Amino acid sequence: MSKFSSKRLSGVKPYVAGEQPQDKKYIKLNTNESPFPPSPFAQRLARESAGDMLLYPDPDYKSLTEIAAEKWGVKPTEILFTNGSDEALNFAFIAFCDQDTPAVFADITYGFYPVFAEINGVPKKIIPLKDDFTIDIKDYFGVSGTVFIANPNAPTGIALKKSDIEKIVKANPDNIVVIDEAYVDFGAETCVPLINKYDNLIITQTFSKSRSLAGARLGLAIANESLINDLKTVKFSTNPYNISRMAAAAGIGAIGDEEYFNANCAAIMKTRETFTDGLKKSGFTVLPSKANFVFAKSGSLSGEKLYTELKKRGILVRHFDLPRIKDFVRITIGDNKDMERTLCVISDILKVIK
Repeated sequence: MSKFSSKRLSGVKPYVAGEQPQDKKYIKLNTNESPFPPSPFAQRLARESAGDMLLYPDPDYKSLTEIAAEKWGVKPTEILFTNGSDEALNFAFIAFCDQDTPAVFADITYGFYPVFAEINGVPKKIIPLKDDFTIDIKDYFGVSGTVFIANPNAPTGIALKKSDIEKIVKANPDNIVVIDEAYVDFGAETCVPLINKYDNLIITQTFSKSRSLAGARLGLAIANESLINDLKTVKFSTNPYNISRMAAAAGIGAIGDEEYFNANCAAIMKTRETFTDGLKKSGFTVLPSKANFVFAKSGSLSGEKLYTELKKRGILVRHFDLPRIKDFVRITIGDNKDMERTLCVISDILKVIK
C-alpha cells in the first residue's frame, strides 16, 4: 500500500482471479468459461453495434431489458443489467449492508463475498458449511443480516432446492436474501418465480457461463421494482453507462438464440457426468455438481500437487488453499476432447505418483 492509501483499504484482501496465462497454450479449465463460442446471432448483433460506439449507450438498456423481461417472465421494471453479475452483487452489498446489517454467507463460497464486505466496510457473519459441504438451511433462519447464497454454490457445485431457498427467504422477512445463480442453467432450480411472492428476494445471474459471454461482462439482477430501484440508486450514483453497446447487443442475441443456449447447456451437463464417472473410476471423491465444473479430490495426492502436475502438462485447473478444501481442485467442464485428455493426463500423473 502507498503512503497515500486510505486506511479503509488496509485490511482488504483482493479477489484472486483465475489465471489467464499467455506463456503457452493450455487446456483452460480454471475459470468456468464456456467451451463454446457465443451464438452466431449474438456475434452478429455485437458486430453490427460496433459502428455506434461513438455514442453512449442507453443507460436503461431498454431493448435488452424488455427482451430479458419476456424471457424471464417478469416486468422490465424488475430487471437491472450490470457489468457482470459481480457488479450486481457489489451493488447489493452497498445498498443493503451497513454497520447494523452485516453480510451473511458461507465459509466456503464465492470468494468475492468477503472482498465486497471488506471494501464496503461492512461486518460479515460467516456460517460454516456442514461436513459434506452442504448448507444447513436452518443456520440461515432469522440471521439479522443480508444473506448471500450462491446456488449452485462455488466452488463446490452443490445446489439447494428452490423449496429450501424459499424457506430461508420466508424466515428472514426483515432482511434481504440474495441468491447468486451464476451456474443455475446447468441443472439447478431458479428462484426467479419467487420474486413477486417475497419482497426481500434478489436474484443475480450472468451471461458469462451458460451464454458464452464471459468476455462481454454482462449480468443482471431480478427482484421486485422497489428493490431494483434501490440498486439503480447505486448504479446511477457510480456508473450510469455500465454496459457497452456491444455487450448489450450480444446479450440480446444470446437471449434470442434459445436453441443454441439449450444445446450447449445439455452438452456441458452430459460431459460433466461422463467426466465425473471417469474421475470416480480413478479413485476421486467428486461432489455432486449442478454447475459447469466439478469439485474433486484424489485419494493419492494433494490438491496443490495435482494442480501443479496438471499445469506442467498444459492443463489449468483451480486450487484453493483454504484449510477445509486444500485437497480439492475445481475443474471446469470443457468440450469432450479436452475432458478426455484431462482424464488421460490425470491417469498418467497417478501412475507416476504411485
